[in-house]
Amino acid sequence: MNIKVSIRNNKKENYSDLDSARNLNENNNIIECKDLNLWYDDNHALKNINLKIKKNKVTAIIGPSGCGKSTLIRSFNRMNDVIENCKINGEIRFHGKNIYASNNNVMQYRKRIGMIFQKPNPFPMSVFDNVAYGPRIHKVNDTNKLEEIVETSLKRAVLWDEVCNRLKDSAMGLSGGQQQRLCIARALAVEPEVILMDEPTSSLDPISSGKIEDLINQLKKKYTVIIVTHNMQQAARISDYTCFMYIGELIEFGETKQIFERPKKRLTENYITGRFG
Repeated sequence: MNIKVSIRNNKKENYSDLDSARNLNENNNIIECKDLNLWYDDNHALKNINLKIKKNKVTAIIGPSGCGKSTLIRSFNRMNDVIENCKINGEIRFHGKNIYASNNNVMQYRKRIGMIFQKPNPFPMSVFDNVAYGPRIHKVNDTNKLEEIVETSLKRAVLWDEVCNRLKDSAMGLSGGQQQRLCIARALAVEPEVILMDEPTSSLDPISSGKIEDLINQLKKKYTVIIVTHNMQQAARISDYTCFMYIGELIEFGETKQIFERPKKRLTENYITGRFG
């Protein structure tokens, strides 16, 4: 596999203490893209993206299929690193620190930014072991501590009451909506600051989707949530800010109410009113 990740500004930045980085960030922006470009071979997938994500807010990324929404969200925790012939220029900063700095501790960074995928992906193990998996990877082995983490995480994911008597059962026996909330609990178990969601309700029924939306509104009290969605109504319901993308470009970004009621760009208006998409 030929993986190429190049960054315009590749200064060494110390990621050994992300708490210090957080304290140095003087504004309320937790993630910032500066002149971000990304290519897959000759395909220019992201074009000069400049974007600031606010802390403890829900930001929705909308746009037609193939416009770069998932590519952008996967760049925030460096998942594109493993894609063959991926090349990146520009910066993505987390608490003001470039995540692509040459001596970046990627594992520590990814611990702070969790990812929820389109389809639920529980591990083929018990409900308890799914949630405890991350803490164990990070050297938490005390039984009492693990039990506390699992219970707290399941409660934050609004799943505890449904599975508290099924912790030893296989996670594969849960419903699709329960599996997705279990994946959220698994992400929460390592105490992230940001939760990335790539169309987390697209494979769920309306009732399960509603539970995930209600959960997102609760999560932003403690976490920053960035969600990719094709559902315009969902973006309008749950997000504080909306980012509209088209063919790899960031067309418009602003407060959700403004984007949906008073878009500044004609292309944005055409998309949200269903003229294309």
